[in-house]
Amino acid sequence: MLTLADLGVLAEVEQDGGAVTAWLTPTYSGCPAVAEMAADVDARLRAAGYSEVRVRLRLDPPWSTDLITEAGRRKLAEAGIAPPQHGPAGPGVLQLGPIRRVVHCPQCGSADTEELSRFGSTACKALWRCRSCREPFDRIKEI
Repeated sequence: MLTLADLGVLAEVEQDGGAVTAWLTPTYSGCPAVAEMAADVDARLRAAGYSEVRVRLRLDPPWSTDLITEAGRRKLAEAGIAPPQHGPAGPGVLQLGPIRRVVHCPQCGSADTEELSRFGSTACKALWRCRSCREPFDRIKEI
């Protein structure tokens, strides 16, 4: 549903003649999908005709939800997952402490939603429910 570029995980691609290096910044350093993402990028670059392919990890600067593109946010919502919001201080500013956010239901668009559990189907998601249409949905947490 999303590309690694939409998610902000594909940090950079460098080409030097027939060789190409792709830099991935995983959503967190222990992400279990890193090996699969790297293998997929390697396979796609080789299928595109590159014979010398290197896939490298870049942990600095760390990934944040601000790297998700607008297209990625739209695709998440279309798939029924509420995309993360930028903090009240703006993109790139982490604010600690309780923050009440208006979270719109990705199914019906209502702002009458509630968090059911801070812990969702994966570490980066929380479980929410819409009070209007009564549908549960995942919401990506801001990092």
